[in-house]
Amino acid sequence: MPQTLYCHQWGERRTSTLPVLMLHGHPGNGHAMAVFAEALQNEYWALAPDLRGYGRSRATAAFTMTDHLSDLATLLDRFELERCLVLGWSLGGILAVELALRYPERVCGTVLIATAARPRSNHPPTTLWDDMTTGLAATINWFVPGWQWNIDTLGKRSLFRYLVQQHTPTTYAYFAHTAVPAYLKTSRYARQALSTALKQRYNRLPDLPKLHCPALVMAAEHDHHITCASSRETARAIPNSTWIGYDDVAHLFPWEIPQRVRTDLKTWMQQHGF
Repeated sequence: MPQTLYCHQWGERRTSTLPVLMLHGHPGNGHAMAVFAEALQNEYWALAPDLRGYGRSRATAAFTMTDHLSDLATLLDRFELERCLVLGWSLGGILAVELALRYPERVCGTVLIATAARPRSNHPPTTLWDDMTTGLAATINWFVPGWQWNIDTLGKRSLFRYLVQQHTPTTYAYFAHTAVPAYLKTSRYARQALSTALKQRYNRLPDLPKLHCPALVMAAEHDHHITCASSRETARAIPNSTWIGYDDVAHLFPWEIPQRVRTDLKTWMQQHGF
């Protein structure tokens, strides 16, 4: 049964304003999409729901990934969104593709960030030391966001090294104010749903030629969670796609190079008349 999702909003709804539906990754919540929304809010109306099992959209029972799609269809109806641009980061990008395939009349374009229709990972095995160092680095950064000593001493030796390449105070501020709170509010049901989907070897590549709306695919060279190669494979399979690859960044690259990502996003949207 569809669930009513908590939804963050930026900008104003006007008849001349294109709605932009933003879908976060795992673990995450709608607030994580502020890095994009704050750049668009003067020209567009941006909505970012907390997906089921994340943030304020609490889950009380097990669910599947397809339940996210039912929830999002209900959200589109609730806000009377006949057509929208869908922007998805990581897991959110997979859901963006699914929405465009299931409801092509309602999706006028997609922005796929650090994601793939056949996601592959090259993340090295983690150790107990990795987990301990990451927990300590995250805790210190929670209390003192962007402290250079913590970044150099613990952050660069923790699992953060696989999430970002540019260990800057700005990036670590995102960790403190957005990533950690989202992680703490991600339910076990959300983790179970994603784990089950990954074990089923998700692959939508054969269906991508059905997508005729414009697509922007953005990926990072050092993404260990969803490899740059699998993102590029997705871009090549979509008929009307634009590819942007970034060097010296990783899976959370919108938090590493936010200004560059925002500029590229807005340029692409303007070029396609959104």
